[in-house]
Amino acid sequence: MGVANLSYEECRRKRLEENKKRMEALNLPLLSQALLDSSPSKSSPSKLGKPRVTQKQLVVVRRSSRVAKQSAPVYAEVLINRVVIPRRTSRARDFSNQFYASDEARKNAFERAEQLQSGLEPNYPSFIKSMVRSHVSGCFWLGLPAHVCKTILPNRDGVMTLIDEDGDEYPTIYLARKTGLSGGWKGFSIAHKLGDGDAVVFQLIRPTTCKVYILRAHSSREDSDSNSS
Repeated sequence: MGVANLSYEECRRKRLEENKKRMEALNLPLLSQALLDSSPSKSSPSKLGKPRVTQKQLVVVRRSSRVAKQSAPVYAEVLINRVVIPRRTSRARDFSNQFYASDEARKNAFERAEQLQSGLEPNYPSFIKSMVRSHVSGCFWLGLPAHVCKTILPNRDGVMTLIDEDGDEYPTIYLARKTGLSGGWKGFSIAHKLGDGDAVVFQLIRPTTCKVYILRAHSSREDSDSNSS
């Protein structure tokens, strides 16, 4: 019976037997078993790593030869007193002698200022400022009309000189961006005893110089000022 007449299963069985005989002839099964027996086990306790043990030793610190014979310093806790910076305390301002102008008195002073302004030289620009509490006490800041600062006053910071009716000059600091008078205005205000409701006429006689006229809101203060002078 030829190979061609054999069924598929018979051919497969015959080929497996031939392959088995070849492997036995080469001793392949024995070699495979020998390799398996010689390989170390993964869980072998002899192959496990032992933990490293570190030992700490006290070492004497080497000191300088200059201080080797001296005793070691002892650092003791020292209490340091806390330095307290005193806060600035501002004294309360006394406003008992300040006048508070009524609307009628304020209006009357402003109308008299307008009359005075109408008689001034027209070639020199002028404007009127009615005094309020912040102008004559506290911060002593005199804010000027914005349109006046943009049209007739300098466009940069500088010194603005105020000349009163007696011809006395008072330099002040003019701040163009903030449109007002700062340093020096307090001295002018105190020197002339300006009060709430007073109307002040400013006449620009030079680019940085103003002639100043004061119209009082209270006739009693105006009389006392004239008597003192």
